[in-house]
Amino acid sequence: MSVSEQIRKTVWVRPALGARVPRPALLVFVSLLAVLSTAIVVAFAQAVDEWTWIAWAVLPLMAVNAVWISGGAATAIIGAFGPHKTPPEAPHRWRARSKTAILVTLCGEEPKPVARHLASLASGLARQDLADATEIFVLSDTGEGAATAREDAAFSELIAAGLLSYRRRPNRTNRKPGNIADWFVAHGASFDHMIVLDADSRMSPHSIRHLIWTMEVSPRVGLCQAGISLVPGRTRFGRYQRVTSRLLSRTFGQGFAAWSGPTGNYWGHNAIIRTEAFRAAVDLPRLSGPPPFGGAILSHDFIEAAWIRRAGWDVVLCPNLMGSAEDAPQTLQDFFKRDRRWCQGNLQHVRLLAEPGLHGLSRFHLICGIFSYLAAPIWLVLLALLSSELISVWGFLPVLSIAAVLLVPKLCALVHALPRARTTRRRSVILRAWLAELALSTLLAPVIMLRQTSFVGAILTGRDSGWKSPERPGIQLPQGWPEAALGIVVLALTIASGTTGAFWLALVIVPLLAAPIMMRKLNEVPS
Repeated sequence: MSVSEQIRKTVWVRPALGARVPRPALLVFVSLLAVLSTAIVVAFAQAVDEWTWIAWAVLPLMAVNAVWISGGAATAIIGAFGPHKTPPEAPHRWRARSKTAILVTLCGEEPKPVARHLASLASGLARQDLADATEIFVLSDTGEGAATAREDAAFSELIAAGLLSYRRRPNRTNRKPGNIADWFVAHGASFDHMIVLDADSRMSPHSIRHLIWTMEVSPRVGLCQAGISLVPGRTRFGRYQRVTSRLLSRTFGQGFAAWSGPTGNYWGHNAIIRTEAFRAAVDLPRLSGPPPFGGAILSHDFIEAAWIRRAGWDVVLCPNLMGSAEDAPQTLQDFFKRDRRWCQGNLQHVRLLAEPGLHGLSRFHLICGIFSYLAAPIWLVLLALLSSELISVWGFLPVLSIAAVLLVPKLCALVHALPRARTTRRRSVILRAWLAELALSTLLAPVIMLRQTSFVGAILTGRDSGWKSPERPGIQLPQGWPEAALGIVVLALTIASGTTGAFWLALVIVPLLAAPIMMRKLNEVPS
């Protein structure tokens, strides 16, 4: 019997839905989104000298990207200035009445750090009186060879001590969703909840205790996603990402939780899921046709959240939960490799937007994920048309309006963080970190825009990224030099054309020319 057939034979109960009152935060979000995006579009429209057919064609593109960046700004404003209740803590004398499985998925990652974390986690759960209420499973999709021998050696002592169960699938079908689905069919009925962790995920015993308590006191909640911080970075790029996360994630998470309410999202790990609710999402569809738009769904987490919400369960975010973290890519090469896979997975969601029965906000989450990558080629097209003067505009108002909206999340983060710093020294550290993050994000933005544009182009021409696939053989250019070469070409064409379009491209050309040095320095481990 197949996995899907076994799941369909299981009887489960859909929770009763009561009438929901519109959330003020959602109304505020929609209002801010409309105001900010309209301001950008009006600023652009007023600056156009001549309304040619190209200008009219570009107007909706500008509107789409204006909505995209305004959504981030609106979320940050709500997170920084909206009323946010501190989530209650589990009572000191509370004891878990439910049974929770902790699932750790592996696919070729180094097992020793995972084993060390799980050994510490097991002892911490015992101190929290959760040893009998939890069980740890390591679910491996690692192929045969030396990697499996390393896993056997890393986990052998923990298995012998009865601290975890280890399983490696002989048939690695449907990637991570299939890995979890196979476990679910075999063991899901024995557990009330499951906490999903990746190999690079970390959760403290206290955070797990809080999540279990949340599920016990909130019977409507099918999935609770914990906020995720980053562990300390080893390279300059890793440290930059952590600074960005520490500055911006608090306001974004609070704002997102406020306006999304019971129709939140799932980020694939560091979340607790009610097993009864997961039955609605465990059997995801396989898209017809070949990759990149067909086959298994790569970005399965958004879809699982949408399916769980469609089944009547709440999907919520707990943004301020301490003790939830993950490791980030430490080099730009690893970052772009992961981003390429995410791009393909998000663009696959185009085929699921019309799925019947989805909540409106679930569809909105899918659209946001799609445009997180489509925005890059749209910006590139707009820059090319403006710099070549195929669209003639006057003044700096369009640029200033876009820059102002892009700056809003960063200013909200600063306004939120500075008053909470208790000393002048601490405020000085925050301000320096904020300025450094602003400078680096500005320099990296053009490089990321070009890479994401190339990702979208490759997907539209049928190139599949695969799943954690090895590097393909071929000529490897020195890091950053393709970006620098493009910057030189664009600069030469701009100068040769004799137009005034260099202003529009200045913030793009300079980072591209600096890419070889910038990328090499960011990938280094500081001494």
